[in-house]
Amino acid sequence: MKKKLALALAFALTLSLALTGCGKKDTSDLMGKEGGTSLTFTTGGEQGTYFGFGGVLAGKISEKTSTSVTHIASGGSKANIENLQKGDAQLAFVQTDVGAYGFNGERLFTEETKYDGFSTVANLYMEQVQIVTLDPEIKTVADLKGKTVSVGDAGSGVYFNAQDVLAAYDLDIEKDINATYQSFGNSTEALQDGRIDACFLTAGAPTTAVTSLATTKDVYLVALDDEHIEKLLADSPYYSKAVIPAGGEYKLKEDVTTVAVGAVVVARDDVSDVDVYNFLTGVFGNLEDIKAAHGKGAELSLEFAASYGAVPYHPGAVEFFKENNLEVKGK
Repeated sequence: MKKKLALALAFALTLSLALTGCGKKDTSDLMGKEGGTSLTFTTGGEQGTYFGFGGVLAGKISEKTSTSVTHIASGGSKANIENLQKGDAQLAFVQTDVGAYGFNGERLFTEETKYDGFSTVANLYMEQVQIVTLDPEIKTVADLKGKTVSVGDAGSGVYFNAQDVLAAYDLDIEKDINATYQSFGNSTEALQDGRIDACFLTAGAPTTAVTSLATTKDVYLVALDDEHIEKLLADSPYYSKAVIPAGGEYKLKEDVTTVAVGAVVVARDDVSDVDVYNFLTGVFGNLEDIKAAHGKGAELSLEFAASYGAVPYHPGAVEFFKENNLEVKGK
């Protein structure tokens, strides 16, 4: 994983330098503050929303502010916290639940492995827990018993979500299903090839990997019923009820009820206040451009960005939100 991360970062930096050589920023027309530096933004798998949307955000911030952001692929939320801890990245996407787990040393993090040296930058959008199958006979979560199911990369946010959803239906992730541990792209490829029966994906819908699958196959999403959603919400405060509407890029025949968590950008505490301020300025000062470039841009709002309570906000973010008449809890 570390070798892959190094190669990805080297490629991204080479590309960044090449683009820089083609033309320097016009500093007279930049937003935010002067004195920004170069940051690495670890996102998610290349066929997931984190990577695609992260690239849009990185490009706009780099174009419009004195801060340059390079986005790279990763294994997801838990890996991103570990990348921050090792200093391999300065910014990261994490799910709201996994951010809290890493900060507090819960679940796959322990008191010894927890990392509290990061702060919140912004809560950006909701990402739905999607249970994808090509088998129309798999209608409920209970139908997954005995099936071969991908539950995301080992230690990813998807894994936690799969574990929680299955537990709400009294299914054990290790005993009641044949669990495999695959990325978004590998999961949908395995579905298409018939090597698995279903897969869990947690990402803002529509998700690239599922959209690609839907171009050649009839895709079904497994719905959660209200009784089990209430049980799940009682056990975890990080989820909320969500609906993925019929039609769309997935070509769904009816609305699908599920649960969702937030997608949060976090930063190491040693990232400068200027860079975090510029990140937020680059995003919320260019909403129309971001909306035009990616569907998730339509979900951005200052109020939602200031809504994450599990991990305190970075001082640069506190300053930005205060200027926009919003109060957030800082470190």
